[in-house]
Amino acid sequence: MRRKFSLSFFHVLLIILIAGGIGYLLGTNQISASWKNYVPIVSINKKNPPANQNLDMAPFYEVLDKVNRDYYDKSKINSQKILHGAISGALQSLDDPFTSFFPPKQNTDFKTQMAGEFSGIGAELGLNKDNKISVMSPIDESPADKAGIESGDEILAVDGQSTNGWTLPQTVEKIRGPKGTTVKLTVLHDKETKPTNLSIVRDTIQVKSVTGWVKNFSCTKDGCQEEKECPTCNTISYIRLSQFGDKTNQEWTQMINSLYPKMIGSKNFKGLVLDLRNNPGGYLQDAVFIASEFVKSGNIVSQADGNGEKIDMPVSRNGILLDIPVVVLINKGSASASEIVSGALRDHKRAILIGETSFGKGTIQQPVDLADGSSVHLSVGKWLTPNGTWVDKKGLTPDIKIIFDKEKSAKTPTLDNQLQRAIQELTK
Repeated sequence: MRRKFSLSFFHVLLIILIAGGIGYLLGTNQISASWKNYVPIVSINKKNPPANQNLDMAPFYEVLDKVNRDYYDKSKINSQKILHGAISGALQSLDDPFTSFFPPKQNTDFKTQMAGEFSGIGAELGLNKDNKISVMSPIDESPADKAGIESGDEILAVDGQSTNGWTLPQTVEKIRGPKGTTVKLTVLHDKETKPTNLSIVRDTIQVKSVTGWVKNFSCTKDGCQEEKECPTCNTISYIRLSQFGDKTNQEWTQMINSLYPKMIGSKNFKGLVLDLRNNPGGYLQDAVFIASEFVKSGNIVSQADGNGEKIDMPVSRNGILLDIPVVVLINKGSASASEIVSGALRDHKRAILIGETSFGKGTIQQPVDLADGSSVHLSVGKWLTPNGTWVDKKGLTPDIKIIFDKEKSAKTPTLDNQLQRAIQELTK
């Protein structure tokens, strides 16, 4: 069994996927021996509080007994809902949007999401810097993406109901639903003043976390074909990471094995563009795995816990892209694990960052499954880049700032102005 840590992205992880689950976490589902030794095992008596807590549970049981005995409508009394409400309320008292309770259904949905397939509209939710429910990022080619949902959109209403006062899990519960059904969202696009109403048909969302290609650019020879070797072409490799999920490491390895021969086989290979735009994060260990492809040695990320202890997570394997030039694309939808990879590559002077300031999710969540199928995602620390930078609520500032041109740009190599700037940087 693999233990998971999450990097509450925005969450990132606390992130909520409006598709079929909640995606609050950024963490790892693999932990080294040192991390296993670090993770505490806590046993709490069901009736008595921990010895170091001055907590009298008697009022809770008194209220519970009173409800069971005297509440006028016995049909509304659901012991499990009362218990779950108490747990959720206790966690909300921490005033931490990334520490949250997941009832059994939402817990199952979250795990399904991280496995790469679910039903919904295909967007990740979190809280913005004003604690408003917002879109972290839409999933590429999802119903949300096609409907015009953008990173940074504030969710004002769902099916005509205001989200004011809603929690993230409540919002997700309202937005998700079966394939083929419609949900109506009222959103406020970033830097706009007039809300937009969108009707989105839910669908099955299959997330392939890694895509890529190798192509030729800047060729002056007539009749040149991008896919074939040309002595006057500059060859560029491009890899897009949409999330750090259960299958990311496997998909990444397959992609590298496919593209690497083309990279080294080109006489004019100039470098790699790693696209982490609108990537809300995922498992911490996956971030270390990906960064280790480019960094030969040293620390990738550090965790600082509430006791002031710091644990370093170094390079985990021997990468094969240790010497090639790299440009990383980021934007305000890049969070958590995406920021870990971006920060590590820049601190180790292995890449420059191009695009827009990232989201700024700097905490780590540990998901804990409970006996009834529910779970708690608990913030257990903050993460730092190799140089000791904490990005929380600040994000990573790109080395070259390029605002995505929504009017002229599209998700193609010829029209995406941020990607074109990355290619220009590699071929100059």
